[in-house]
Amino acid sequence: MRLSRAFSAMPGHSSNDPSAAFFNVYQALRRDILAGKLDGGQALRQDDIARQHGVSKVPVREALRRLEMENLVEFLPRRGAIVRSVSDDDLLEMLDIRIALECRALELAIPNMADSDFQLAQEVLDEYQASPDKALWSELNRRFHGCILEPCGNRQLLSLINDFEQRVGPLVRLRVTEATGLERPMKEHRQILQSCREGAVNAAVDALRAHIETTKREVAASLRRRNLRGIESTG
Repeated sequence: MRLSRAFSAMPGHSSNDPSAAFFNVYQALRRDILAGKLDGGQALRQDDIARQHGVSKVPVREALRRLEMENLVEFLPRRGAIVRSVSDDDLLEMLDIRIALECRALELAIPNMADSDFQLAQEVLDEYQASPDKALWSELNRRFHGCILEPCGNRQLLSLINDFEQRVGPLVRLRVTEATGLERPMKEHRQILQSCREGAVNAAVDALRAHIETTKREVAASLRRRNLRGIESTG
């Protein structure tokens, strides 16, 4: 998609303020990437972005670096910044990795869980249930999994899980959320949390494994349908 159609400046800030200029460009780019207005692999040319926002290239470069830290943008030699993309195969393989990491972390976490851990996880699920915002569902899903895994106390394992989340990035998490919806994941989250409350380690781990495996199947089906629509539209 053409950059001129995708970008929209954020209101309420003056482009003469360097911090406001950075914020405007960062927010506009982030919103357009998450909304799918900018395709994976699309070049993000600093001159074009600066011109369309009426700013210098300095805040543009800062915004792109911030988006790179969030795994929404990547910099390639001789190409510069592009919208980060994840292949279908990579996404499905990442879900396999997630099963291995999270199931082990939950197994270690349950014996260490306190009432405050259960309360925090329940509050996240309540907010999750009440929200109509798919982007917020994605973030709350991430937070719920964090609530039940953090008590594992294994810093190396938690670091691997965090690194994995960073590699996946918010755009891919949003696509997974769109494929799975709300009701099925919510029911499974409540089941996992109940098993944690009961100290039923095997039941909780089995429920978590089944939860992620079902997510993987739904994502694979969503990707298959999307690819089929692409073939039909070009046929």
